[in-house]
Amino acid sequence: MTSDSFLDVAGAEKAFGGVTVLGGVDLRVAAGEFISLLGPSGCGKTTLLRIIAGLLAADRGSIRLDGEEIGARPPHRRDVGVVFQNYALFPHLTVAENIAFGLKARKHPAGEIGPTVRRFLSLVHLTDFADRSVRALSGGQQQRVAVARALAVKPKLLLLDEPFSALDRKLRENMQIELRRLLRELGITAVFVTHDQDEALTMSDRIAVMNRGAIEQLAEPATIYRSPATAFVLEFVGLSSRISGTVVGQDYEHVVVDTAYGQLRAPGSFVPGASVVLAVRPERIKVNAPGDYALVARLRDAVFQGSKVQLHFEARDGDHLMVETADLSDGLPAPGTEMRLGWAVADTLIYPAS
Repeated sequence: MTSDSFLDVAGAEKAFGGVTVLGGVDLRVAAGEFISLLGPSGCGKTTLLRIIAGLLAADRGSIRLDGEEIGARPPHRRDVGVVFQNYALFPHLTVAENIAFGLKARKHPAGEIGPTVRRFLSLVHLTDFADRSVRALSGGQQQRVAVARALAVKPKLLLLDEPFSALDRKLRENMQIELRRLLRELGITAVFVTHDQDEALTMSDRIAVMNRGAIEQLAEPATIYRSPATAFVLEFVGLSSRISGTVVGQDYEHVVVDTAYGQLRAPGSFVPGASVVLAVRPERIKVNAPGDYALVARLRDAVFQGSKVQLHFEARDGDHLMVETADLSDGLPAPGTEMRLGWAVADTLIYPAS
């Protein structure tokens, strides 16, 4: 992956019936990079993808790919491959014929089509299915055919619109790893639309978290999770304990916040009197172990999730106290058990109250 901008979307705007769907979005993607557009339904992620593909025209803004302005070009002249949610395969063609379709449409030499099809059948582990009808394939196999067809024409950019949404969880997780491997092997630049935070964290070099037609944060997965830029990003990506309070002062580099559980501190700077929300990722909270804080809370429920347990505690209205732990040595604690919760000040996030 290089540091140069390979795909450059600048000031993309789109409205439908007077309702703004994209409000001047900027997005820069490096060559060979895998970017996920993550956000809830209606946030504008699919609209942005379709504008890049040429399936929608932006009201304003520009799109440059590999140094060339492509905003005015029709889809078939943008050198962009697209994998749709429903795969859009040709049911009357075999697996091999589906993969060959784009090559023939682009008038590739006849002698190159067969070897190219065989190569991509091998890459997606479908060599033995070349002559089979796509209607006889499973959902995961159809998804691999769609990816192979899109990649066979060697596009400069691959766009994927929630291609795993119809698959069951186990198959979806396998396909995430397979696609990531394939794109890295081929050095393909890709933009991936999803509303699944786990999918984005698993697959992406960077994630663009979108909300109401804007990108709220664009960063590497670890940064998105550990240092959410806004309260929306915190809520949408991962789980957290949240405690509301009022800023009462500043202690060196820490804000002092008055809460229902006493005074707590967090890194940052807020004016006294500001209403804020403190947040901590649940795996950073320790139960009955040393920490900067020592809150005592009553257990409401314990949820077994295989490799971990979620502990949910009684909290004031608007607050949420939860812990994730892998320590199952004493079994599941009973509801009503009082437990001491501790964590480090450095692990505390703080945001203005909405």
